[in-house]
Amino acid sequence: MPDATHCLRQAIALAQANIAAGGRPFGAVVVSDGTVIATAVNETHLSHDITDHAELLALRAAARARGPEALHGSAVYASGHPCPMCLAAMRLAGVATVAYAYSNEDGAPFNLSTAEIYADLRRPFAEQSMAISHVPVQPDSGRNLYEEWAQARDAKG
Repeated sequence: MPDATHCLRQAIALAQANIAAGGRPFGAVVVSDGTVIATAVNETHLSHDITDHAELLALRAAARARGPEALHGSAVYASGHPCPMCLAAMRLAGVATVAYAYSNEDGAPFNLSTAEIYADLRRPFAEQSMAISHVPVQPDSGRNLYEEWAQARDAKG
């Protein structure tokens, strides 16, 4: 069973290889039941997709290979402090443990910190830098969208 230090060193080695390939210094390792089930690096430089972070790509690979249930109770080891998007995805996936080697403070001098985003997200919606509003609109059918989904799910049995 790999320990945290071993997995973090693996994430750092992935990040170093990604630097050599022209990418950003981020790698991630997903461990479930003591086994590494997925690894990934940040691929935003290749895909131009801002969501192609190492942690998200590793979660996606793990879910494709083992099914999403493999993520419940799993651990993610990342070279750098996971951004809010990645942490939210890990929570939604049921990840139990997250460890990272480099903090937001370590990354700040290199413009690799998401501390400002974390601070903004702590504010009430009305005070955040992005305009966020609830606009209650119903479908033309007049049916509640969530009730419609629940009925369709229940009909599949």
